[in-house]
Amino acid sequence: MPNAWTQSSPSRVIEADNLVVLPTLPDGAFTLIYLDPPFNTGRSQKRQSTTSVRSTLADGAHATGTITGFKGQRYERIKGDLLGYDDQFEDYWAFLEPRLIEAWRLLADDGTLYLHLDYREAHYAKVLLDALFGRDCFLNELIWAYDYGAKSKNRWPTKHDTILVYVKNPKGYYFDSSTVDREPYMAPGLVTPEKVAKGKLPTDVWWHTIVSPTGKEKTGYPTQKPVGILRRMIQASSREGDWVLDFFAGSGTTGAVAAALGRKFLLIDQNPESLAVMHERLGALPGVDFVDAELETRLGA
Repeated sequence: MPNAWTQSSPSRVIEADNLVVLPTLPDGAFTLIYLDPPFNTGRSQKRQSTTSVRSTLADGAHATGTITGFKGQRYERIKGDLLGYDDQFEDYWAFLEPRLIEAWRLLADDGTLYLHLDYREAHYAKVLLDALFGRDCFLNELIWAYDYGAKSKNRWPTKHDTILVYVKNPKGYYFDSSTVDREPYMAPGLVTPEKVAKGKLPTDVWWHTIVSPTGKEKTGYPTQKPVGILRRMIQASSREGDWVLDFFAGSGTTGAVAAALGRKFLLIDQNPESLAVMHERLGALPGVDFVDAELETRLGA
């Protein structure tokens, strides 16, 4: 890209295919990466072949947080065994895998990856991510639970999403729970009045409403995620001034929350509807660049 991004750049929204932009970004530049990729609908996604290798330092030791195997098995073997069971997921993983490898490269040594998935894909993805990144880098499975919309009457209604959390360096990742907004106790009569007044830290199950169809937060973007969900992640896993990356940016909630909390952000999306929403939502923020990467490439050619 002619107008290359660096850590001294202002916050930026890039209109582009994320897999075109990601390789141009420097290693270890982002403290937090949040990804909310399109859920697997069974339709074919664009495939991209990749090769994953483990980094080795000059003294022969393996670099911290780099791609590892799982219980001594090769990632490619585990992937081959698992994907043979589900053609639709195989195609979906072929779309996600190169982007996740790029995300891992872009994470700072103290960085955290939050991957937001549909309940149908989370378990396949967890096995593969353990193999790809190393099981010791797995930090949490977050459950975002909500109670809104139609409910099935022939099975338990599905009212949650899964967010898998991985850290680049399990011995040196940044996490500060003291900065996270507290929530009310579900049984306030069981704790002291002082604790009730202070509230409690969220656990790994987050009860939080979806974006209200009639609320002020609504942008009209169909997959918009609530500010409150992103706020917890960004508060806990980054500091003021840190860089946050979201390359399935959608409605721009990650950028809006990052800016409100004093972080810098880089958002990438190629959907015109997404870009229109982000222009309206983020365009008035001071010092935010909007970049059409394809146009810049043509002009710089």
